[in-house]
Amino acid sequence: MGEFDSYAASNRVEISPSDVVRRRIVSWSGITSDSIQVIRREPFEYRYKAPYHLLIMSERQERDDGESVVEGLPKSNLRLMNEKLTFVPAGRDFYGWQLPRTLSRYTYFYFDPHRWASDLASNPAEIDVEPRLFFFDQYLWQTAQKLKTQADNPDAAPRGYAEALSLMMAYELLRLNNGVAPARENARGGLAGWQRKRVAEYIEEHLAEDLSLSQLAEVAGLSQFHFARAFRESMGLPPLRYVSARRVERAKDLLAQPGLSVTQIGAQLGFNDTSHFSASFHKHIGATPSAYRRSLE
Repeated sequence: MGEFDSYAASNRVEISPSDVVRRRIVSWSGITSDSIQVIRREPFEYRYKAPYHLLIMSERQERDDGESVVEGLPKSNLRLMNEKLTFVPAGRDFYGWQLPRTLSRYTYFYFDPHRWASDLASNPAEIDVEPRLFFFDQYLWQTAQKLKTQADNPDAAPRGYAEALSLMMAYELLRLNNGVAPARENARGGLAGWQRKRVAEYIEEHLAEDLSLSQLAEVAGLSQFHFARAFRESMGLPPLRYVSARRVERAKDLLAQPGLSVTQIGAQLGFNDTSHFSASFHKHIGATPSAYRRSLE
């Protein structure tokens, strides 16, 4: 483990109290992934300042109250941070607090700016990347997702693949920094912003129900044909497959709570029986609910 990797493994974003989250660290050359799973809905604070860049990928992050601050930007009280990115340049303060609404999941990526400069054949002093708080860029998000997948399965590809992805992230951040507009969140032909928000919220509120394509199309105010096409364009999955994926993600949160049995969780999320729940969970995660719960211990 190199000097940067040793630093990042022991000098991460400080979360207090520390036992409100579960963390998983994976390091490569010049880059470290710090996966965060909130395990209790209790208030906590966080702070970070270091000579290393920090990119935050919020897969699922919602709060009932709180604020986030990146030095140089106005503070944010945003409540829904699902599918949002935040970039904290080396040396900038990042801090805040939150009362979580959900058992959130997000990932901190720490990058060595000198390694970036070396890979980009540039002088570190010439790469002055601006801070960004709660933004979205399609290409940067996709690259971060690939790196997160590599962190979850570090033996699935050569180490050089993760390092190549980190270099791609550097290029994407420089693209944004140089004034190129972020990729549009809704591709041409996709759902309008209000439609995407309304449908996503409706799905979250009715996960335990037997949702149909006609119901979701009605929420968006579209015909079933146009809704199915626009939804897939915007969300990357067909509507009912997306619903199934969201049920499994909710199940992962509930499996972290030892007071609920697998059968109870399946019933709570609208699965017909335990075998149906296990089959659907295994299809998305690659493990049964019981095996996933054991992996959390």
